[in-house]
Amino acid sequence: MLIPSIDLMGGRIVQLVQGEKLKLAFDDFEYWIERFSSYPMVQLIDLDAAMRQGDNAALIEKIAKRLPCQVGGGIAAVERAKQLLDAGAQRIIFGSALFCGINSIGTVNVALARTIHEEIGTAQFVASIDTKQGQVAVKGWKEQAGLTPQQAIAMLNPYCGAFLYTHVDTEGTMQGFPMAIARELRSLTERQLIVAGGIREQAEIDILHQMRVDAVAGMAVYTGALAT
Repeated sequence: MLIPSIDLMGGRIVQLVQGEKLKLAFDDFEYWIERFSSYPMVQLIDLDAAMRQGDNAALIEKIAKRLPCQVGGGIAAVERAKQLLDAGAQRIIFGSALFCGINSIGTVNVALARTIHEEIGTAQFVASIDTKQGQVAVKGWKEQAGLTPQQAIAMLNPYCGAFLYTHVDTEGTMQGFPMAIARELRSLTERQLIVAGGIREQAEIDILHQMRVDAVAGMAVYTGALAT
């Protein structure tokens, strides 16, 4: 399944390369909402909130009312997750808040994961595992959490309904997603697995589908490389 991504920064829809370089920006929200209206799920990310540089809360809630979305970006509290669900979001993505021990020996905030599981339910809890050079990256991909994605999956598996894995090294590059990593991660969990980072063509999505892995695409969608 293809899950198109709407990434928000500074009140616009944007696409970044490796989470840093701005490549594309749009402000024609109605056009993209209409384009994505037939998809069973759209990924909606507040990049400003993820980077601790403000937020796009009003836009997030507006879009979540009109599209079936899994929403993420800087979400750290169950109370905020509940607000977004009340506003129309279908699922909530937790990322950096799930990891402790930044810049040291890392671990997972199991207490928070358990609370999310208990308060909003497994089906609405997506655990985001973003990696740079094989290590989990947090706080807008600026810091290392000190653990591998394999370790993170093992600790979070009892609590979430899905994993969102972003390969930051290829994010926004349209160089292709590393299929060996998808195969390995698929072997570690029976939860829904969604991957992102460099996907460029339908053939990749088809291969991932055969592995029971769903795909998030942004740059390929907005450049027209992938038809929507």
